[in-house]
Amino acid sequence: MELHLKRPLAFFDLETTGVNISTDRIVEIAILKVLPSGEEQVLTMRINPERPIPVESSMFHGIYDEDIKDVETFKQRAQEVADFIGDADLAGYNSNKFDIPMLMEEFIRAGNSFSLEGRSFVDVQNIFHQMEQRTLKAAYKFYCNESLENAHTAEADVRATYYVLKAQLSKYDDVAYEDKHGNVSKPVVNDVEALHKFTNLSNPVDFAGRLVFDADGDPTINFGKHKGRKVTEVFDVEPSYYAWMQNGDFPLYTKRVLETLWTAHRAKKKESQQQERKAAVKPQQDTKPKAPSKPITTDMLKGLQGKFGK
Repeated sequence: MELHLKRPLAFFDLETTGVNISTDRIVEIAILKVLPSGEEQVLTMRINPERPIPVESSMFHGIYDEDIKDVETFKQRAQEVADFIGDADLAGYNSNKFDIPMLMEEFIRAGNSFSLEGRSFVDVQNIFHQMEQRTLKAAYKFYCNESLENAHTAEADVRATYYVLKAQLSKYDDVAYEDKHGNVSKPVVNDVEALHKFTNLSNPVDFAGRLVFDADGDPTINFGKHKGRKVTEVFDVEPSYYAWMQNGDFPLYTKRVLETLWTAHRAKKKESQQQERKAAVKPQQDTKPKAPSKPITTDMLKGLQGKFGK
C-alpha cells in the first residue's frame, strides 16, 4: 500500500557513539524522503563526532574511529541536513524516544534553527509494539516476509522501516484496536496525522519524556518528586526547580522547551500583577449623595466682592 501524503515524509535513522541523548553524538545519518508523488530521495552521510567511538558501539553499527576521522562534523553538515528534510514530517523506528531528540540536540549544538513546530511524527516501532511487540528485524520478517540483510546499517534500517510501515498499513487496514482504557478504534490508517496521534504514546512535550501533556493538554513534569504536577504549578511553588533543570544534565531540547514555558508563565504572571495594581489604584466612586447646589444670591455676590476686591 502506497502512502497518502499531504507533504513529504522523511524516514531517518541515526548511528551514534552511544544512547545518552545529552552526551553522545551522531556518527551516521540516513534519510529517506518520500514525496506525495511517491518519488523517493535519499541522503546518507558519515559524521565526525569529535570524540572517540566506544568499542561496544562500533561493534554494534560497524563504524570505527578511522572510518570517520576525515569526514565533516555535524555542525558543518547541519544546514545540508535541515535543507534536505525541509518541511517534511518525520518518521522512524523508535524515533520519538531517541532519533528525534538526538537530532535536535545536534542541531541546537550547531546553532541551527531547525524547528519541529508544525510537523507530524510517526514512530513505526510504536505501531509495531502496540500491535505485535517485536524488533525491527522481526518486524521486517513478520510484515514483509523477508530477512533483513545488513541490519544496523543506517540506510538498510531506514529503508526496512519504510517498507514495514507500508506493510502495516495493509495488514491493519480496518483492524480494531482496544487501548488500556477499553476504548476501541481503528487507528492504523493511511494518514500521517492519524499515525502521529497513535504512535505518540506518552504525548511528550520534549520527546525525551521529561515533560508530557496531561489529560487537559497542559505540560506536566514526568519524573522525580514533582511527577504528575503541572509545570506552571511547579514554577509557582518552587521557582528554583526551573534553574535546577536548566543547570542539570538534561537534553538541550528539554531545556529549550522548559525555557519557553517559563518565559510564557512569567509574562502571564506579570500581566496579571499589572492588572491587579491598576485595579487597586482605580479611584473609588463616591456613592454618598451630594447636597443640591444653593442658588446664587445678591448677598453672596456682595460677600465675594468684598473678599476679593472689585
